[in-house]
Amino acid sequence: MQHLPTTNTANRLDRLPISKFHRVTLVAVAFAYFFEFADINTFAITAPVVREQWGSDVNAIAYVTSLSFVGMFIGSIVAGGLADRLGRKKTLTLTTVWFALWSFACVFAWDIWSLGVFRVLTSAGLSAMTVVAVVYISELYPRAKRGKFQAYAIVVGICGTPVTNLIASFVVPMSDWSWRLVYLWGSLGVLFLFFLRKIVESPQWLESRGRHEEAEAILARIEADAEAEHGPLPDAQPMQPQAPATRTGLRMLKDKKFLYPTILLSALWITQTIGFFGYSSWAPTLLAAEGVSVEDSIFYVALTTIGAPLGSYLAAMVTDRFERKWCLVVFGLIIAASGLLYGLTFTPLLIVVFGFLVNLFERGYTALAYAYSPELYDTKGRSLGTSLSYGLGRLSNAVGPLMIAGIYNGAGYQAVFFFIAGTWTVGAIVLALFGPATRKMRLAAEAEAAAKTRLDKASATA
Repeated sequence: MQHLPTTNTANRLDRLPISKFHRVTLVAVAFAYFFEFADINTFAITAPVVREQWGSDVNAIAYVTSLSFVGMFIGSIVAGGLADRLGRKKTLTLTTVWFALWSFACVFAWDIWSLGVFRVLTSAGLSAMTVVAVVYISELYPRAKRGKFQAYAIVVGICGTPVTNLIASFVVPMSDWSWRLVYLWGSLGVLFLFFLRKIVESPQWLESRGRHEEAEAILARIEADAEAEHGPLPDAQPMQPQAPATRTGLRMLKDKKFLYPTILLSALWITQTIGFFGYSSWAPTLLAAEGVSVEDSIFYVALTTIGAPLGSYLAAMVTDRFERKWCLVVFGLIIAASGLLYGLTFTPLLIVVFGFLVNLFERGYTALAYAYSPELYDTKGRSLGTSLSYGLGRLSNAVGPLMIAGIYNGAGYQAVFFFIAGTWTVGAIVLALFGPATRKMRLAAEAEAAAKTRLDKASATA
């Protein structure tokens, strides 16, 4: 038996113009992203100093980094379940506060293992916050523009990485204890609490839970604000019959329509995770181990991360204009080549140039993937599918740092970057061969909305 959703949420959101509601939501999510990106590499930045101060070896750094990715996997899976049970807004808030509090705890770490425990708990919150934010944006913005706004959120958020690295390049050398200030900075994500009154629960999630009155109230408020800003709104596309869901939770893995994109996206996130964190988590430590001073290694990496926000902006320019699948393939191959060239030079200028290109295209790749992932699922499968595939990607890097440490100890510095380039190449090939194209669906939805708008205008003037 079929049923019709009573609020027609997705179609009503899809025909909305971008208004103050969307801009406020963007600022709130971008703020959370800013401190997520600020916090995610704090251990990599401080590892060279911690290694010297506490007499830790490369293997200890590898173990802490690996366990952090186990934390990311657990955080992703838990967040997926919480977002389905508690809602997108509440889970986004909980996960942001969680990582901020544990980052604050890192300030008081007394050895490498206490710091490692705090980093695992911080990482769980970082990953959890990311998957919820991805789903949240996907469900609140019009289909034809959500990719652009996913990327815009990253443009602002990713600035947290170069800002943090530049701050660290100045504060870390100040004294034996000043590296702790890097973690204090990361904990400021708790200020997200000031946005709570400005953002709303996802009406699509409310509708999927049968809470139609609450969804209707939020939609009516958003529509009223949009009308006040832009004038009369076009009618929404009519509701389409939907078959009732027969599976929920992990039982959805038996459904091929859910399983196929989950396997594909797991491959995407596994190669992205090992490729990106293999580079970003190890670059300062490996440069220092190869004779570059700690201060110079941190400064070089800080300069390269300036490319990150530019990469997210580049993604915003291409994500809704071209097929996201092929953008991801091209970006992945460029990252592979740039990362390899980074590992083959010790000239400071070239280290910065190739590192800049890696950060530029990797952050663009991530912004594209954030938009691509949730649109392969419907509302009921979106949170679980996104969190599961993203979490498996993060879990894969539990062995990634150990592999990189083994490659470095056994084959040397440059071999690490051959491995990282190979990882990116594999991801690009898998996506090129098996990734679904989504642009036609977006264009069809946009064309329908435009046609409906023209008809409405014609009727109004008749």
